[in-house]
Amino acid sequence: MRRVVLIVALLNFAYFFVEFFIALASGSVSLLADSVDFLEDTSINLLIFIALGWPLAHRSWAGKAMALVILVPAGVAGWEAIGRFADPVVPQVLPVVLASLGAVVINGVSAALLASVRHGGGSLSRAAFLSARNDVLVNLAVIAMALVTAWTDSGWPDLVLGCCIVLLAVHAAWEVWEVSEEERLAAKALSGDEID
Repeated sequence: MRRVVLIVALLNFAYFFVEFFIALASGSVSLLADSVDFLEDTSINLLIFIALGWPLAHRSWAGKAMALVILVPAGVAGWEAIGRFADPVVPQVLPVVLASLGAVVINGVSAALLASVRHGGGSLSRAAFLSARNDVLVNLAVIAMALVTAWTDSGWPDLVLGCCIVLLAVHAAWEVWEVSEEERLAAKALSGDEID
């Protein structure tokens, strides 16, 4: 189980950089926002990897750090989106489609790996599997957006989808933070300390 989630975390971390830099080069806000999702999946799988061996108090701090890590590229994508509202730039379609096809492969492989252990690690491993499976749908949405962009020659589809994906990333960071806070409170309760 630990080996599987570590492999998935490394795959996602590596592809984060691929998609992030292609997004910057192609001018796609939605691809930039989608790259954050790879960082989110890295965080989720690392959290599972850590959670299988660390006490609650340490898991709590790791979860908070991962939530902040997710927010950094989400902030970059959000800033990029805000700057484009006055004049949405039409992204280069081919790099967006190729990067998204690569993302479908990475997320598909991740989902297949996690499917074999999704019942063995409780809710965390199930959540990781569902996240990877659902990410394939987001990647297909980015490909569809690229095709609409090519048809309309407008930057609006990319900008709207990018904003939606940024909001999903912020929500994911909030969820990771909330889980880490629950772990902190549980650790305090177990140690007999008074909970704030």
